[in-house]
Amino acid sequence: MSEQTKKISTFLTFSGNAEKAMNLYVSLFEDAKILSLTHFGEGDRGVVGQVMNGEFEINGQSFMVMDMEKQYAPELNWGVSIFVRCQDEAEFDRLFTTFSEGGSVMMGPEPVNHLRKVAWVTDSFGITWQLIWE
Repeated sequence: MSEQTKKISTFLTFSGNAEKAMNLYVSLFEDAKILSLTHFGEGDRGVVGQVMNGEFEINGQSFMVMDMEKQYAPELNWGVSIFVRCQDEAEFDRLFTTFSEGGSVMMGPEPVNHLRKVAWVTDSFGITWQLIWE
């Protein structure tokens, strides 16, 4: 097996807005980039122009995305979340503000034990983020 086939990635399924979500996420982190992006074309099993496969990376962590037709797309919930240790308060506040716009705040921001700020927020795409600043 090659290193690429051994890699473990988080896979996010959207219902028509995968590219928009991927572009937002990549714009929010300094060490982030889009690695690949393929759209459905005529004759493919998907909506023409939507994302068949996309891959991006944040701080070396791989994420993959795809779009499914709304009636087949899974229901997203907070049972699975993306955990982010923020470098500083400015990063925490920027991420919290962006993710909470059009989304929903489940908790915080607030101090918890030795952590200065903690928040649990679901963004406008339905992806839940746990943000901490130590």
